[in-house]
Amino acid sequence: MPENPELARESKGPSSGVLTVSALNRSVRDLLEHRYPLLWVGGEISNFVLARSGHAYFVLKDAQAQVRCVMFRNRNMHLEWQPRDGMQVEAQALVTMYEARGEFQLTIENMRRAGSGALYEQFMRLRDKLAAEGLFAEDAKRPLPAYPRSIGIITSLKAAALRDILTTLARRNPAITIVIYPVPVQGAEAGAKIAAALRTAGARDECDVLILARGGGSIEDLWAFNEEAVARAIRLCPIPVISGVGHETDFTIADFAADRRAPTPTAAAELASPDRAALLHRLEMVAHRLSQRTLRDIEGRMQRLDAISRRLEHPGQRLLTQQDRLRQLSERLGRAIGGRFDNLGWRLAGLLHRSRILLPAPPAQQARVDALTARLRIAAESRVATGRLRLASLTTSLEHLNPDRVLARGYSVVRNAAGDVIMRGDTLSQGDALDIRFALGGAKVRVEQPR
Repeated sequence: MPENPELARESKGPSSGVLTVSALNRSVRDLLEHRYPLLWVGGEISNFVLARSGHAYFVLKDAQAQVRCVMFRNRNMHLEWQPRDGMQVEAQALVTMYEARGEFQLTIENMRRAGSGALYEQFMRLRDKLAAEGLFAEDAKRPLPAYPRSIGIITSLKAAALRDILTTLARRNPAITIVIYPVPVQGAEAGAKIAAALRTAGARDECDVLILARGGGSIEDLWAFNEEAVARAIRLCPIPVISGVGHETDFTIADFAADRRAPTPTAAAELASPDRAALLHRLEMVAHRLSQRTLRDIEGRMQRLDAISRRLEHPGQRLLTQQDRLRQLSERLGRAIGGRFDNLGWRLAGLLHRSRILLPAPPAQQARVDALTARLRIAAESRVATGRLRLASLTTSLEHLNPDRVLARGYSVVRNAAGDVIMRGDTLSQGDALDIRFALGGAKVRVEQPR
């Protein structure tokens, strides 16, 4: 770049040949900024400090040298990752000087992790493209099955992640069937084979959930899971997919496309499988609550049965009650007839007395009165005798209807478990429980052969 004449003249200073410190520093800063355009510098971050203002200050160094750097807040806020000491980065910087202290420094405009610059940019473009298509929409993600019977694992047979997943599944729920779809997880053909394995698993439909797994590594190592074909295969797969790729800080396109992302392969196995110990504990709790509820229900029904039993009156007792009531009615009838007869007698005596007073009774009339009196007495006694005979007949009929009398002649009453009286043998089945009542006592029996 040709030398700027104005800077050259300024560097010569005033006629006295003496420059102020601020003028010198400003001149050097102008020279640096005009001499070096915006450029990329690679190195390791050291002494990283994030000020309250949001500006970041750090040192970028390699094995032979170091340079102070500043990344102002309006640039720092656009980083999608957090820089920290020891990280290898590539920084897009403007070479300048901090005039106040005369320190040479870089003003960082953009920064990316070293070795992943082009790949990271490609990753970001693909992520934004698929997100704009709605491929990562939350409402399109499928829920994981709560109790899977079979789990598919898409990974390399030599991967340590596979051993971690199998160990975790065996510990949490050994009853789950495991289906492994072996694929390479690194290399030029890995992405296409992973997509093909997803299509195969979906077509075979032998699993309830799929785990896409790989251990940690650089962005180059994980690039197979950043390919568009893999992301689209995940969304087209009819089986829910869990992505367990890399470590907790690693993110791939497959993580965004999957129905669930797990920070590690082990965590993916835990997401896919219910804990057998927890299920057994829950089952024990449910069984205990069911047992308690059943016991309370049985106790309540027993109390209700006791209450109904107290209200249920035995037929013999009911007959005794009816007999007692009939006896009372008979006594009341006798007293009523006797009282009416006495009233009639007293009334007749009064009439005779009045007739004797008013009309002298000739012997013929007196004889007729005596005859009527005798007939009245005979009629009353006959009516009482007829009532007693009817009462005796009713009492005898009632005694004939007494079930205890029937039982006393060798008969019995057979009831089923519901309390219904059995009238026909063809209504019975083998094994039915019966209750038999005799004149004295009873028995519970079970039908061996109905006839």
